[in-house]
Order: sequence, then structure tokens, then C-alpha cells
Amino acid sequence: MQALAKSLDFIIDTTSGDHPFDPYMSLLKTGGVLIFLGAPSEMKQSPLSLLMGMRSISGSATGGTKDKQELLDFCAANKIYPEVEIIPIQYANEALERLIKKDVKYWFVIDIENSLK
Repeated sequence: MQALAKSLDFIIDTTSGDHPFDPYMSLLKTGGVLIFLGAPSEMKQSPLSLLMGMRSISGSATGGTKDKQELLDFCAANKIYPEVEIIPIQYANEALERLIKKDVKYWFVIDIENSLK
């Protein structure tokens, strides 16, 4: 993280689970923006991480199919890939329990093709 300090113009945060924000704020350049597309239940943020470097936080709870497709196209064109945990369908109930316990670091992706073999 230190090697990337003050190197990003923006960060798109799609995580809905509670997580610390200050480490990510330190990655933003002066005037950088942390953009929330997920909805954490609470936000603990040091005011200094905003004030030092004129950083800001923004967000949106909207977006339809067209917006999502534009985001996916942008990510593909710029080689931005999500971090995922691939699980078999048989693990779906355990995955839901982990979501409830907030024990999830990545998006769950159910591998249907290999689950049905």
C-alpha cells in the first residue's frame, strides 16, 4: 500500500460490507475521489484523510443495465478485474452464512458449470 500512496485519481468501492476507508484514502492523489457503489452499514473515517490532499467521497445508489454494461466495458478495456471467490453451488448456504457474519473479502461467484458435473 505504501508503494502506491498518492498514486490514484479515484477508487471505485463496490463493497457493501463494513471495512476501513483510511487506508484507501491514502492511495488517492490530491483532489482524488473515493466513489461508493456499495452500501456499508457504517463509515468510520478520519477527517484528516479528507482534508489532507483535498480528497472527497462520492457515491451513487443508482444504475441500470446500460450503466453496468458501460462499467464492465470500461473495466475490460482497462484490464481492471474484480477479486472473486469461486464457489460450487453446493456451498451457497455456507456462503450466505458468511455474508451474514461479514466474513467475506471478495464477491462470491457460483461456478454452475462445474457444480452440475
